[in-house]
Amino acid sequence: MSSRGKRRRAQPRAPEGAFPRARTAPARRARTRPARKQPERSWLPWAVGGTLLLGVGAGLAFVFGWVPGMGPGVPSPSAPTASTPAGSAPDATPLANPPAEPASDGTKVAIETELGDIIIELFTNSSPVAAQNFVNLASAGYYDGIVFHRIAPGFVIQGGDPLGTGTGGPGYTIQDEPVVGEYERGIVAMARTQAPNSQGSQFFIVLDDGVAQRLPKSGGYAIFGRVIEGMEVVDQIAAGPAGGPRGETALEPVAMTRVTVQGP
Repeated sequence: MSSRGKRRRAQPRAPEGAFPRARTAPARRARTRPARKQPERSWLPWAVGGTLLLGVGAGLAFVFGWVPGMGPGVPSPSAPTASTPAGSAPDATPLANPPAEPASDGTKVAIETELGDIIIELFTNSSPVAAQNFVNLASAGYYDGIVFHRIAPGFVIQGGDPLGTGTGGPGYTIQDEPVVGEYERGIVAMARTQAPNSQGSQFFIVLDDGVAQRLPKSGGYAIFGRVIEGMEVVDQIAAGPAGGPRGETALEPVAMTRVTVQGP
C-alpha cells in the first residue's frame, strides 16, 4: 500500500461560531455541521392580518354601536361612558311596579342655549333613577357648556357628553329601569350602549312621533322627561350643519349654556 493510502484524512474544522464540543466526548469521528440559517420571517402577513381584524372589529363596533337591535339603517342613541367624574350617582332604585304611563312630581329642568330655552318636565315618579341622575348632574353644573354633539333630523338630537364625541360620560353608570312611555316627539331619554346598566350622562330628545316605530323599548333607553316648552329650539338645533360617517355629527354644535333645576 502506498504511503498515500496510509495517510490519515485531515479532520474537518468546525466553522467559526459553532457551539463547542464537550471535552469528554471523543472527537475523532464526529463531524461538525455548519449551523442552519433560520429563514427570515416576514412581518407582512401578520401586519395585513392585523389590519383586516382591526377593520372588521371597527366595522362591527360602528354598526352595532349605532343600530338598535342590530338592525340595518336605524341609528341608535348609543353612548359609551368614559371618564369625567362630576355630580354623583343617584340613590334611587328601579321601580318594581312602575306606573303604566309616565308620571311626574312637577320637577322641571331648564336648558338655556343661544337659540332659546328648552324646558323639560321630569318623570320622577316613573323613571326615578334616570330623573334623579339628571337632576344631580344639572345641580352640579355638569351640563353647563356641553354641546348637542349629534343631530339626526327626523330622529333625535343628542347631548350630555363632556368630550363632545359621543364617547364620554360622568365617570359612572346608572341602573337600568323599566321603560315607561313611548318614544314620541319631545320625549327625553337616556342614551346608552347595548351593555346592561351603561347609561351615564348622555341623553337624547325625540324629534318625530315615528321614532316610536323605529326605536324598540327593549333597547332600554329610559324615558325620563318630556319637552314642554322650546321644541322649536330643538328643531333649530336639529337643522344645523352635520357631517361625519353618518352625517349626524354636529359641525357647529349648540352648547347648553346653563342647565338649572326648577323644583315642583
